[in-house]
Amino acid sequence: MRAELEKIVGAAAVDERQVRDLWPLGIMEERAGVAPPKVLVARPTGRDQVAAILRWAGTNGVAVTPMGGGSGVCGALAPAAGEVVLDMSAFDRVFEIDETNLVCRCEAGVNGYALEQQLNEKGLTLGHYPSSLPGTTVGGLISTRSSGQESSRYGSIEDMVLGLAVVLPDGTFAAPRPGPRSAAGPALHQLFAGAEGGLGVVLGAVLRVHRVPEATVGRGYAFADLPSGLECMRVVMQSGLRPLVMRLYDAEDTVFNGYDLGDGECLLVVATSGPRDVAEAEAATVKKVAGEARELGEGPWQRWQKHRFDLSAERLKAFLEPAGAYLDTIELAAPWSVLSELHARVKSAIALGGLALCHFSHAYEQGCCAYFSFAGSGDTEADARAKYVRAWEGAMSAALELGATITHHHGVGQARSRWVADEMGGWMRVWEAVRQGLDPQRVMNPRAVGGSR
Repeated sequence: MRAELEKIVGAAAVDERQVRDLWPLGIMEERAGVAPPKVLVARPTGRDQVAAILRWAGTNGVAVTPMGGGSGVCGALAPAAGEVVLDMSAFDRVFEIDETNLVCRCEAGVNGYALEQQLNEKGLTLGHYPSSLPGTTVGGLISTRSSGQESSRYGSIEDMVLGLAVVLPDGTFAAPRPGPRSAAGPALHQLFAGAEGGLGVVLGAVLRVHRVPEATVGRGYAFADLPSGLECMRVVMQSGLRPLVMRLYDAEDTVFNGYDLGDGECLLVVATSGPRDVAEAEAATVKKVAGEARELGEGPWQRWQKHRFDLSAERLKAFLEPAGAYLDTIELAAPWSVLSELHARVKSAIALGGLALCHFSHAYEQGCCAYFSFAGSGDTEADARAKYVRAWEGAMSAALELGATITHHHGVGQARSRWVADEMGGWMRVWEAVRQGLDPQRVMNPRAVGGSR
């Protein structure tokens, strides 16, 4: 197998190593002595090499998983023995930043943070800021259907993608289609936003970018309780404002983040942006909507900006190093009318180990994301795993029963494979039909969106 890959990409572009993403359960299993297998990793440098690898894989019945930054947290990147990984890091060129039409054309291996820095130098922004941004690639952000901290203003990654360059499992190349929008059939490139490498290999993207706002006004507010903070968020979004950032921390998460507020108070960090007069006017509207909430000034906003990327891969691994420890996050999305109940039920389910936190962000007119963090330990590795699994089962059950989504922006992978069909319902058949039509040989990632069924 290695010799055949070396014929395609060259001997220097093939190596054998352990590969996996940052799925906490995978890290826990390795800690317990179950190490991931070594697999062949090929690093193609061009479209023809990617197509040749996929054609070879189809002929030989070998599964292939594309790899970006490896910062996923759901176990979608976890190749089994005998499979092949495509390291897409050589696809790292930014072809064009079009300042007139506000379009960026780049390859899938471009680092998300590096791209943002290049855009910033020209007074532009993609507006996509997941906390993991320094460890991401454009292809990975697309494949996980990522959402960033400024999504309430700029949208999520699928809103930024105007077109994709993709190699299909049989080696066929599909180039980006023209224009800012087309009615020539469905926007089929959107099938790849969230496909987790299950339909083909994303080579590059045409992305919508924005001008950096002239001004940003950030404030913190202390709310007496969670429902009043959520109500403020709802009214802000439904008033027509599109805040740059709006994050509400429950009482426990407020304390965990170092804010010494009153007993049971919840912190809201909110920023508005645009031309200075617009940003200031929107900030005044937010203050009015906040009503009796206590204004905390610019401090909370400045502090949040300073620490927005603190949840790094290194910190996650460090938390999971001690024997018997577990830590994870679960991000759900729900309508405003059920968020308080969702919060209560999920917090109860994940609090087995003692630490259970939640903040609300990624707001829409119809609802928002509830982002839960939980941690604990067990007397043994088996005990820790049992607590961890029970937390996930409780959270997923609560989400499905209340009509929430089982994920907002982390994807499916192995972590949610048991429950994805319950959420998708009849659309699971559509997904399977698309996958079968594009990939009848099952070349692409077997752990994508529920895996091969």
